[in-house]
Parts: sequence; structure tokens; C-alpha cells
Amino acid sequence: MTPSEITETLTSMFGDAVQVAEPESWQVEGENLRLLVLLSEDQSWLRALVTVAPAQEAEPFYRQLLEANFDDTQEVRYALFQQMLWGVFQHNLANLTVQDFQQAIVRLIDLHQQGLNESFNKLVEIQIRQIVRAAKQQGQSLEATLQTLDRFYQEGIMGDIDAGSQTRSDVMGAWRYQLERLWNEEG
Repeated sequence: MTPSEITETLTSMFGDAVQVAEPESWQVEGENLRLLVLLSEDQSWLRALVTVAPAQEAEPFYRQLLEANFDDTQEVRYALFQQMLWGVFQHNLANLTVQDFQQAIVRLIDLHQQGLNESFNKLVEIQIRQIVRAAKQQGQSLEATLQTLDRFYQEGIMGDIDAGSQTRSDVMGAWRYQLERLWNEEG
């Protein structure tokens, strides 16, 4: 892939939002998005990156992010640099095809748009599975577990004690859904 092909590809994907400093860097700025594409000093490697979240916000999810690097992110990766969590794609420029570059950019944008949501959801599922296991070890039924959680919300141990009845009903509905979904999977 050549610098001019990078320019053409980015322009076809983002139009006028592309800022070019060919032959070494490109920037795409759009609504809530900043994508950087950089070449190494010897112009043999390409790096494309996009911000995902501040590192401090990502810290509780490091385990989930590293697991995602292994299982889910395919050719892009999460990385930390300058107190930010980034989505990063690196590739040898000589072997990079336009199609692979486009696909990597799409995946980077997806990481940016997901933010920490997927990692949060995975962490929540781990914690709900722990609640299910603990409840079963104590011989509790699903209904008894839900009653305990409802009591915790009423007493302000979990959630906002001043939340309205609709909010608490919505939260308990979400808990019910997750507990029912995972109850039979956990032993």
C-alpha cells in the first residue's frame, strides 16, 4: 500500500473530514471521532489509532480488555498510552491491502463507538454469575435471590434509595432477566 492509496481509501470512506500530511500522517475528525493514521519514520509500518476512553475509566476493565484482545478484536487491539485507552492497528505497509486497511478502520471505529460498554457488560455478567453461585451454595431459590436483591435496593445497599418506583422496577426487571438467563448455567 502506498501513501496515495491510504489517502484515496480514507477519502472514499470519510470525504472532506480527512486531513492529509502525506507521506507520513492522516487525520480524520468527525462528530465525536478522531482517527489518526501514521507511518513509521522509514515508512515501512502503518499505525492507525482511535481513542476509546480515558485510562482511569478503563482501569476497572483491564482484564476484559485484554481478554478481548485475545478473543474478539481480530486485527485491532486495545492499548494504553498517555493516560488514554486506544484502539490500534499496526501493519507492515508493503503487505497491507486496501481491503484489509478498510476493514481495520471499520473495526477501530467500532471499538471507539463501543467505548467501555462491552467490557462493562462482561464484568457485570461475571459478577452476576458469582451472585448465582453464592445463592445456590446457600440453597436459595431464584425467587429468594431476587427478594434479597429487592430488599438491598429498598434499603439503599444497592442502587439509589431515592430512586422512584419505576426506576427500581426497571432495575429489578433487568436483574430478573439476567438471573433467569444465568441461573441454570451456573452450578
